[in-house]
Amino acid sequence: MSEQSTQEGSTTGITMQKQVDEREKVVSVPSWLLYLIILSIPLVNIIMLFVWAFGSGVNKNKSNLAKASLILAILYTILFIVLSFMIGSVVSSLLEEFFIFN
Repeated sequence: MSEQSTQEGSTTGITMQKQVDEREKVVSVPSWLLYLIILSIPLVNIIMLFVWAFGSGVNKNKSNLAKASLILAILYTILFIVLSFMIGSVVSSLLEEFFIFN
């Protein structure tokens, strides 16, 4: 019985080793091209970024890039909102002055 559990344990260890190797191997150029093509499709890109960022069997390189892309998207969205309010207030004050003097 102990031999069988040892064999099962070694098989599990080999399977875990293959999974770790798949997550850490270098991503090829065609794989990166496919990655970029998928990211160019609206709405699909957001879903896939979350899948790649937080999925369990995803290559670490793709996972880190997806996490960084999500962080940048959040920062750009916040920056866009702040700048929109600033520009809107400037335009509003300029229009207000224009209509007061005319």
